[in-house]
Amino acid sequence: MATFLVLFDDSSTTWRIEPSALTPLLQGIWADTVIDPTVRSEARGFTWSLQTSCGSAETYLDKDGTCLYIDAALIDAAQIACIFRDCVPRSIEVIFCDQGYNFDLVITPGTTPAALIGKVDALP
Repeated sequence: MATFLVLFDDSSTTWRIEPSALTPLLQGIWADTVIDPTVRSEARGFTWSLQTSCGSAETYLDKDGTCLYIDAALIDAAQIACIFRDCVPRSIEVIFCDQGYNFDLVITPGTTPAALIGKVDALP
């Protein structure tokens, strides 16, 4: 398991994602998703805990609604990142990266998890 981020530049738009947009989509894939709306910090404003075929995963939305942290296997992180991308207006550029910012990839609208994983795997 690793930590990934999916985010957009908050200075380029006033639009923000709401937890209520992500919750039903995550629950539609992982029915036993546990929701914790407790704000713990700037980076941890809303949390979803999931049990996936790859094990436990956790994802949390930052307080301002522009960045989703994903602690999961790449296959699950890619799926969650694509769900996030689908919730963000097409005009906003969405980035997928790892916690250390060793890579950053633009997720275009309609990107599939398999395509995103392929981009990650193709990195040097």
